[in-house]
Amino acid sequence: MAAHRRLLLCLLLLAPTLSTTAAASDGGGQARKTYIFRVDHRAKPTVFPTHAHWYSSAAFASPASAGDPLEPLHVYDTVFHGFSASLTASRADELRRHPAVLAAFEDQVRQLHTTRSPQFMGLRARLGLWSLADYGSDVIVGVLDTGVWPERRSLSDRNLPPVPARWRGGCDAGPAFPASSCNRKLVGARFFSQGHAAHYGAAAASAAASNGSAEYMSPRDADGHGTHTATTAAGSVAYDASMEGYASGVAKGVAPKARVAAYKVCWKGAGCLDSDILAGFDRAVADGVDVISVSIGGGNGAVSPFYIDPIAIGSYGAVSRGVFVATSAGNEGPAPMSVTNLAPWVATVGAGTIDRSFPAEIVLGDGRRMSGVSLYSGKPLANNTMLSLYYPGRSGGLSASLCMENSIDPSLVAGKIVICDRGSSPRVAKGMVVKEAGGAAMVLANGEANGEGLIGDAHVLPACSVGESEGDALKAYAANTTNPTATIVFRGTVIGVKPAPLVASFSARGPNGLVPEILKPDFIAPGVNILAAWTGATGPTGLESDPRRTEFNILSGTSMACPHASGAAALLRSAHPGWSPAAIRSALMTTAIVTDNRAGAVADEAEAGRAATPFDYGAGHVALGRALDPGLVYDAGDEDYVAFMCSIGYEANAIEVVTHRPVACPTSAAGRKPSGSDLNYPSVSVVLYGGSNQSRTVIRTATNVGAEAAATYKARVEMSSGGVSVAVKPEKLIFSPTVQKQSFAVTVAAASAPAAAAPVYGHIVWSDGRGHDVRSPIVVTWLQPM
Repeated sequence: MAAHRRLLLCLLLLAPTLSTTAAASDGGGQARKTYIFRVDHRAKPTVFPTHAHWYSSAAFASPASAGDPLEPLHVYDTVFHGFSASLTASRADELRRHPAVLAAFEDQVRQLHTTRSPQFMGLRARLGLWSLADYGSDVIVGVLDTGVWPERRSLSDRNLPPVPARWRGGCDAGPAFPASSCNRKLVGARFFSQGHAAHYGAAAASAAASNGSAEYMSPRDADGHGTHTATTAAGSVAYDASMEGYASGVAKGVAPKARVAAYKVCWKGAGCLDSDILAGFDRAVADGVDVISVSIGGGNGAVSPFYIDPIAIGSYGAVSRGVFVATSAGNEGPAPMSVTNLAPWVATVGAGTIDRSFPAEIVLGDGRRMSGVSLYSGKPLANNTMLSLYYPGRSGGLSASLCMENSIDPSLVAGKIVICDRGSSPRVAKGMVVKEAGGAAMVLANGEANGEGLIGDAHVLPACSVGESEGDALKAYAANTTNPTATIVFRGTVIGVKPAPLVASFSARGPNGLVPEILKPDFIAPGVNILAAWTGATGPTGLESDPRRTEFNILSGTSMACPHASGAAALLRSAHPGWSPAAIRSALMTTAIVTDNRAGAVADEAEAGRAATPFDYGAGHVALGRALDPGLVYDAGDEDYVAFMCSIGYEANAIEVVTHRPVACPTSAAGRKPSGSDLNYPSVSVVLYGGSNQSRTVIRTATNVGAEAAATYKARVEMSSGGVSVAVKPEKLIFSPTVQKQSFAVTVAAASAPAAAAPVYGHIVWSDGRGHDVRSPIVVTWLQPM
């Protein structure tokens, strides 16, 4: 193959690793690293029966390495063509020059983005989507995560029909995980450890997995995250569920009869290797899943071009085969431009609150009361007993204020309520530090980075969290009172909280730092204080020193929001088997709500009183009662995504790394520069470049999926502020039995950029007068030309 087809890529660091890479070496002392190679699969000589035979043959090796055949860690042949291998840098350079190698990039570590919520999204028993989709019984949800704890009631196959005959997956046996662990609910379970072992060292990986209490070299979940996300998406009905008394009731996933296939690509305390993630995608699609849930991301807002992003590459291969892929937006909010998983072929899901809370109250010695939240379930503080209040940050420096390990003087905190600042270490770990130092209780205080957003934790001592304003007031009381005292009262579970939803303070925000013409996140879903099944290998805090074991746990994060979208997609796939992944995402977006349960605008939890924007919640909060019948959808497929990548400047050989097929960029219309805004997306994000009299026109095509083939929709535009005009032509779309697709143009114009160049938000709504309001957010931003 011609040399110009080879593409040398260097993967950006997407997330900090949790431990130092184990530097394996060859006989010559050169360090080895794991590399992922994208190979032109059509170049395989016919003499080799499979690509695996070819890659490991002397024929594939360079002349200098003919006596040292490759030993691939993974061979990819479904969503991606190629292999990964642990190699020296010099050997990797040799392979980059191989005529069949299109791209090569270094393996990296990614991190996990870590009941009542189905009802909060609009699902009702024996009615609507649950009833029509038979609770998702014919759909298989693949979950790429930390594995699964198969004995949980949420994975029971009671009353489920036989596994769909099209299923091709299997159950990988391993330590503490016999093949019989799978059933009609948990239809598949696999694990991928080759990248993990190569990165950390095979000996270290085996040692970690040999102790069943630490990790398992099998699909069994030692971390808990995978069991929680899998059962959030598709957990079976489990009565009398709770986390040590909190959130008691009936636990069930969004699609409670859907089948689960677990792909363990992440390992406890060690993150998730790109090579293993890609192998998980490859196997899941080959096995026959319908939906893939991926609560994994780069973190810290780090993004890379799609052609060197294994989640983008793997998900494209899945979507192109009709598999819906949901990803988490990340937990780096409320910082702007923190959203990750930006590919326009995936659903990127942010997190919102639900109308359930776990309040705790701090009563001060001067009679004031402060509100917080907690999931503490142990022995409460004695009634009416006021304890001394102490803030170690007043005199002990930064590490003491954060209650870091070995930073607190036991003589100063013994028997007291200790105030700890949030940040730098896990919230529950701070409680353990206080407990080991002899403290009686803890108050965890938010700082500016977290604002007023509160997350409940199953603390190991009496403890609660408070927002920034309450935390500042509490520390001021401790500093300015001669004998500051307080107590904490735990109030249990409260239902019907208003307002809800709020955009969770931690939920990652736009704008899209890679392609601002695509609005991300796409929407938000329940992601705060979510009850779901838990591992039996660790306590609810996840700390090694926590001896408690619970069947269910309550967690928060976009990791919890993502499986809500996966379960929603499973229901829609079951109700509408002919819909594409893009159509399903469109239905979720155009029916999303932007009002709360007080009929007010959805607000931002991080900043009291501030209305959230599409950069915070995308199209809004998922409303499944409406998504079943959206009226119109905005569909897209392979050719649309290829044209999109061409429009943002990707060369054909870079695009081929994603599509694993040759592509040719379409010719642009005369006088019109292509833009990422041209993709037929359910939202409209337009970028104007400084100056005066700026305008941009984008085209959208709507497909009628309503029950009535003959329908007429009229457009209306709602903008939050002036300075921008938005025109829609035509203003009326007429559908008939023979015309089910109609296109329209949206022209955004501005005489000049606002003084502060602040974004302008709005919506386009297509209404048929029969209950369908197809709503798309509009975002207009200004950038200064380079």
